[in-house]
Amino acid sequence: MGSDYQTAVGVKFWPGSITIKHFIQDNAALEGLANFWDHGFRFTGFYELHGDVTSSAPGLKWYVGPGAHIGWYNGGWYHGDYYYRDGGLSLGIDGILGLEYKINGAPIALSLDINPYLELASHTYVDVWGGLGVKYTF
Repeated sequence: MGSDYQTAVGVKFWPGSITIKHFIQDNAALEGLANFWDHGFRFTGFYELHGDVTSSAPGLKWYVGPGAHIGWYNGGWYHGDYYYRDGGLSLGIDGILGLEYKINGAPIALSLDINPYLELASHTYVDVWGGLGVKYTF
């Protein structure tokens, strides 16, 4: 299997985050996301397993894994009927499922994933984030 890089830093679109990924084994990585959106800040960490999609598409890998998040709301925000006050805690369990393509000969990796999560603090609910990522690899 094997990853095509050791570490990558970049950005992810939706809801907007800075990301860093580091492989701890050929097929396992740790990824951290620092999310900034209209209603606050959230840090999410993942343990990801990676695998080749097919041998005819070198550089294209799937990944899946568990994670967790912690964050804070700012300025107040309604989610359904529940109001998160300024400084309210966000805490929960996350999952991730996606595809990543490391461009051959370039230090760029592109990813597309889905990130379902269970919010546990203050008001319990399930939601989904995810999006397109662009990372510089080294």
